[in-house]
Amino acid sequence: MNQPFEPIVRRKLSDEVFDRLENMITSGELEPGDEMPSERVLMERFGVGRPAIREAMQSLAKMGLVSISHGERAKVLKLTARSIFQQVDPTAKIMLAQSMDTLEDLKSARIFFERGIVRETAQKITETDIAELRQIIERQRESLGDADAFIAADMEFHVRIARISGNPILVAVSEAMLAWLKEYHTHMLIWTGKEKYTLVEHEEILDCLSVKDADRAEAAMLRHLERSRTLYKKE
Repeated sequence: MNQPFEPIVRRKLSDEVFDRLENMITSGELEPGDEMPSERVLMERFGVGRPAIREAMQSLAKMGLVSISHGERAKVLKLTARSIFQQVDPTAKIMLAQSMDTLEDLKSARIFFERGIVRETAQKITETDIAELRQIIERQRESLGDADAFIAADMEFHVRIARISGNPILVAVSEAMLAWLKEYHTHMLIWTGKEKYTLVEHEEILDCLSVKDADRAEAAMLRHLERSRTLYKKE
């Protein structure tokens, strides 16, 4: 039986250029910090016009592979977990704005995620870490009445717990989730006194971490996040 012919799809020149430039980066021909070849050099190397080069470079920049500054050659960037999440940040915020269910899903994901992080942290925390977390709680206490400063300290507390784990991916995920949720926390114009519960709960979490009790630390984190999830809502 005759097989149907598959149509030949012509790719855009900029897509071909993108693939080659990406390979130059991923193969190690170009390393983080290196300048990309000039547009003229790339035009001669690939036999294409300036528009194809510029479009490909913009695609690389959107992926976080290069930085483009006016009047300067593009530079290769080092990909990190944080930079990857920064690339999806605008899209994630649009997704959250479009659906109430997505916000609830994010809050549930955060609870699942932070329960695991606090268990890992309980095994690795040091006296220095404990002292730094206490300082964050004190800064948060001093910020009562200043919503922006209080929430900033709140986020710092949770990110610091993630950082103690020693896993940069966990830190990046924590920072991203908290940044996305912050959009729905700072819009609460009337404080209800619940911020004082936050301080007590943070102290309970830290007390459990101080004695390296992973089970109690997880339980304290779960109580804290289940109670505080109502603070994140769409107006």
